[in-house]
Amino acid sequence: MAGNTLGKLFTLSTFGESHGEALGGIIDGCPAGLTINLEFIQSELDRRRPGQSHIVTQRKESDRVEFLSGIFEGKTTGTPIGFIVRNENQKSKDYNHNIDVYRPSHADYTYDAKYGTRDYRGGGRSSARETVIRVVAGAIAKLVLKKNGIIINAYTSQVGDIKLLKDYKELDFSKIDSNIVRCPDQLLADTMIQKIEQVRKAGDTIGGVISCVIKGTPVGLGEPVFDKLHADIGKAMLSINAVKGFEYGSGFEGSKMLGTQHNDLFIRSNGKIATKTNLSGGIQGGISNGEDIYFKVAFKPVATIIQKQATVNSKGVSVEMSGKGRHDPCVLPRAVPIVEAMAALVLVDHLLRNKSSKI
Repeated sequence: MAGNTLGKLFTLSTFGESHGEALGGIIDGCPAGLTINLEFIQSELDRRRPGQSHIVTQRKESDRVEFLSGIFEGKTTGTPIGFIVRNENQKSKDYNHNIDVYRPSHADYTYDAKYGTRDYRGGGRSSARETVIRVVAGAIAKLVLKKNGIIINAYTSQVGDIKLLKDYKELDFSKIDSNIVRCPDQLLADTMIQKIEQVRKAGDTIGGVISCVIKGTPVGLGEPVFDKLHADIGKAMLSINAVKGFEYGSGFEGSKMLGTQHNDLFIRSNGKIATKTNLSGGIQGGISNGEDIYFKVAFKPVATIIQKQATVNSKGVSVEMSGKGRHDPCVLPRAVPIVEAMAALVLVDHLLRNKSSKI
């Protein structure tokens, strides 16, 4: 299977399955001398961890990372960082009904058609449990970014048709983790939580949108042709399970505007060149311009639902099935740290690449 590695200089390769012994990763290209804050890494894992509230899957995993290499006396050595997160609470019997049945909107059929085999226990490699490794690597990437003054904040901005209409500049990002849906507007968060509870009780699922803001990005990150910064961020976001859409800056709304309305005029501010507006989303010509980078990621409803659905088995025979086991009624609360992690991995990779772009 190809496609298990992200990045050019700061790379992450992941391995493992949802119901295997463990999932793991190898980070290569991390600079030496970085102090590894284990408490911070664990706090990021706790934000993604299942069972953290009643509106997420009740699978109980401690999600404790074990570092195997690349760290000595609390600091990175510059060598590959190997690590694992053990699976502790697999219930493979919950998937016995699924051995020969293709679950609607899952990877069951495509995996079977491509590889001639599949791991029916929670989807195996296609399971969103793989993202636990991305969060570990993203936490280390965040430590690098913090040393360079770059801060990433993601938050739930929409659940179903319940939408946060405030501009991100009006929000207090310190309140993102103050509620279980991770929306910085408490009143709207309460409404979102009620909606998710409603959907869960009906045996259904619901999607929504996560917004992300990156502050402190220097001018010059990104390559102008195939490795545009927004293209790499978009690819990283679209690699997350259940993601169906990505837009940055003005996004699709920009398509409705005139050039005279959309252009970000250059000005001089605090002794440096800046833009009067930021419909470009902090990226122009595929390269960061020093303004805030902001984007949105759309998530579909979780494919596993408790209600009965019509499908077929591997022989093409029509059957009826319903989901069993422990599943998220809405992925958004646990996906917030994943979005941040993937953004961090892309930013660190481009930050290191940019350091070698000039003599």
